[in-house]
Parts: sequence; C-alpha cells; structure tokens
Amino acid sequence: MAAPFAIKSLDHLVLTVRSIPKSVTFYTTHLGMRHEVFSSPLNPTVTRHALLFGTQKINLHEAGKEFEPKAQNVKPGSADLCFLSDGRVEGMLDYFKKAEIEVLEGGKIVERTGAVGRIRSVYVRDPDGNLIEVSNYA
Repeated sequence: MAAPFAIKSLDHLVLTVRSIPKSVTFYTTHLGMRHEVFSSPLNPTVTRHALLFGTQKINLHEAGKEFEPKAQNVKPGSADLCFLSDGRVEGMLDYFKKAEIEVLEGGKIVERTGAVGRIRSVYVRDPDGNLIEVSNYA
C-alpha cells in the first residue's frame, strides 16, 4: 500500500558527537553555520544545541547523553553528509588547505552526482570523523 503523503524536504537531522563545543567550533568557523542554544519543549531546564544553515538544522547530541527517542545505533563519526554552498568550490578547497584541514580524495576537487545534477565537491572530516562533502553545482 502506498503512503498517502510524500516527503518534501528535510527539517533537521541529529549528529551524535563526542564534544559539542568542538563540533560547534568546526561547523560555525569552517562551514559558516550558526549555533543555536534552545530548551527542550518537554523539559525547559534541559539545554539543547543546534547548528543552523539555510532552512535546515543539525541537532547535536553528546555521546552517552543522547535525548530520547534516538536512533538505534548512535555513534560519533558514522555520518556522511553533503552540504551545498553558494561559494566557488575552488575557494572552498583553498580555505580548507589554508586552515590546515585535510582535504580527502587527493586534496582535489571531485565531480559527483547530487540530488538534482552534477556537483563539484571537496571532502573533509569533522572532529568526530564524519565525512563532510562541501559542494556546488557544476
């Protein structure tokens, strides 16, 4: 039986991380995301952290202190994420190299297929080892 609805976009995803401060620093400094601190609607005394970009966000859970409900097998460093940027991919590559962030795939720009067509990408890792692909359309 087909579902009576269709998914139209992603609102947020959750990353389980070893250190919220280290993750916040990486994503805000090197990817231009904004850090948001908010309270849980179920328990206003609980402080939560998120990274915002565009109309999406990444909620951060600290390993061993995850919020329920959570994924069945949470583990820092198990994500593979692709982010689209409005910047030139050559500028991204130069930035990561100057920031002494290891660029994977031979330290080069690579061509891939994104959700709506060809993309040019640079691959790096965040502090937990998650694979981060930063791209723009070719």
